[in-house]
Amino acid sequence: MAGLAVCGGSVLRGFDLSLPGALFVQRHGTERYLLPHRIDHLANMRSVAEAGCDRVLGIGSVGGLQPELGPGALICPDDFVALGVDPMPFDDERAHSVPRFDPNWRRRVVAAWRDRVGSPIADGGVYWQTRGPRLETPAEIRLIAAHAQVVGMTIASECLAAAGAGLAYAAICVVDNLANGVSERVLTIEELEAGRARNRDAFARGLRQLVPALA
Repeated sequence: MAGLAVCGGSVLRGFDLSLPGALFVQRHGTERYLLPHRIDHLANMRSVAEAGCDRVLGIGSVGGLQPELGPGALICPDDFVALGVDPMPFDDERAHSVPRFDPNWRRRVVAAWRDRVGSPIADGGVYWQTRGPRLETPAEIRLIAAHAQVVGMTIASECLAAAGAGLAYAAICVVDNLANGVSERVLTIEELEAGRARNRDAFARGLRQLVPALA
């Protein structure tokens, strides 16, 4: 069984993605779409571990918090903020942990992307997780942007669940839009979905190039 699991986000929703050498998991569900705050990250990561995987590459759709991180930009974060939205894999002393993206696995992902795909990817940065499913207000984004580069609704929870299952975890985040208030234009759901659609094919091609180097 594959040692690598790829957990796809909204940018890959509905995409028929074949990744030889890797287990592909659609975190938002296959039968029906699960909203971000309804995803059972613990169950997903348990199933990944039970399938024989030891490492996970999470794919996240995010909003950019700086003007230079516009639609299509990629980032492999090295830290996160997830206040009050953590899943709890344990109800004993094991719940006291030091959360993080796995540094060795993360470095390997960045190196493989640059070698195999070649398009720019930011090495490091802070991912801020909000609960969702609503987007953030401009005032919230001003607060968040002082401490993070991208904002999303799933990656930090998935990272914590992966650690609880004994899995190394790293993520590549795809910027679908500038977060609400970063641009002078008012963000709309239509703009978000259009950015996600523009990213989908190019990112899927890059992933197909990347996975053989990581599997």
